[in-house]
Amino acid sequence: MRTTACLMLAALLLTLSGRTVHAGDPANGPEVQLNADNAGPRELEDLTRQSLARDYARAWSTMAQALDQNRPDALGNDFVGFALDNLTQRVASQQQNGLRTRIVDHGHKAVIVFYSPEGSSVELRDTAQLEIQVLQGSSVVHSENVTMHYISVMTPTEVRWKVRVLEALPET
Repeated sequence: MRTTACLMLAALLLTLSGRTVHAGDPANGPEVQLNADNAGPRELEDLTRQSLARDYARAWSTMAQALDQNRPDALGNDFVGFALDNLTQRVASQQQNGLRTRIVDHGHKAVIVFYSPEGSSVELRDTAQLEIQVLQGSSVVHSENVTMHYISVMTPTEVRWKVRVLEALPET
């Protein structure tokens, strides 16, 4: 079963104007330092910058909760499209193998690299400090501290920004 846990951890790691905004409190998620110095071609407004940081932090918190509790239904408020599909499959795979994943999130340094002219999407690059634990029942079968690099695309909805793409970048 240890091999299965290591494979599940590997699957998780492979799926996933000039001011920096810090967002994060225990109720809404981990700390996110969001830099938009070079965002473009559209200028990023202060309120949009704050909303993105808050909603990205909240999405990470939601993902951690869904993976820890094997609850795919928790994902829909913060994820759509490709990201929602991948995470839903991830939770189903964990359930099938009797596993769950605990993410201890130590924060994110994200840089917005693109804000579409019509305001319909934002691409960001994220460096995340994570401790990832794979559990079988209440026993930790694998634990690892990692620095992961992600590319994410977020899109606005009626009330918040949602994560549409969350992909881990290969290690260099």
